Amino acid sequence: MTHNLLKKAKEVCYRLEAAGKILSTAESCTGGMIGEMLTAIPGSSAVYGYGFITYSNEAKMSLLGVKKSTLDSFGAVSEQTVEEMAVGALEKSGADIAVSVSGIAGPGGGTKEKPVGLVCVGLACKGSTPTSLKLFLEGDRTAVRQKTVENVFDIILKNI
Repeated sequence: MTHNLLKKAKEVCYRLEAAGKILSTAESCTGGMIGEMLTAIPGSSAVYGYGFITYSNEAKMSLLGVKKSTLDSFGAVSEQTVEEMAVGALEKSGADIAVSVSGIAGPGGGTKEKPVGLVCVGLACKGSTPTSLKLFLEGDRTAVRQKTVENVFDIILKNI
């Protein structure tokens, strides 16, 4: 899986550079894995300037400007929260594209409404309305986190 992630990270960096775009990330459940894969690519500093690891709700609020009311109403793992995370990352970094993730990687923490494997991904691009989507991923904690990164790279590639 790591080889595939590195291959996709390389493609993301190449496409960002070709488009003259800068990316920022806001990660919760992946704990910096998106940034880790991107920075494994030589020259990635030309296209990746900011990576926010906001695992706690307090970090989401203080670093990215996620509203307490959003967290109280929808929870950390919600499309509303990841949209606010992505917008905050975009605004704080001055990037052209920002992606965010928040999810339940397991093995515990899931509920009927929000099961283990639920990951929300947010996307914010300069001049566009932020968007989000829910992923339902299978596997253990490592697999959910790796599949999240792979999906995020696909989303970035579709939106460069």
